[in-house]
Amino acid sequence: MAGLIFFLSACNSDRPEPAEVDMAASGIRVSITRTATHPVLARYRLALRVEGAKGCMGTAELFPDTGYAGRRNLYDQGSGVILVLGQYDARLVDTHNCTVRLVEFQSLAGQATFLGSFDVDGQKRWRYLPAAERPERPFEKH
Repeated sequence: MAGLIFFLSACNSDRPEPAEVDMAASGIRVSITRTATHPVLARYRLALRVEGAKGCMGTAELFPDTGYAGRRNLYDQGSGVILVLGQYDARLVDTHNCTVRLVEFQSLAGQATFLGSFDVDGQKRWRYLPAAERPERPFEKH
């Protein structure tokens, strides 16, 4: 009986887990929702959504989390551009019209200000962690 309870507590729920941040300076809300795709293994689908104060909206499917690679760092690149950077993908968000586009890592030269991360916290909850709460954790490129 104890084994069954342990197994069920280790199972992933397929209920979507949204994490979001309101960016007052840019006038947008950025959210990344993760949804389990496997009942036991750490496998998740990640969906990015951007909503602007003037009613615009943009969405994108992100590279899936196929084993503890779900974290996404958020950066302000200036001039109304936000960067959502993951281990295996990068998206530029135009905050004026909420467009989201996939970009090559090589095109990301220049200065950017780290804002925070979408990641799991110490209690294994998916949420947005601002830079003041957790410093930047760079990605290891293989």
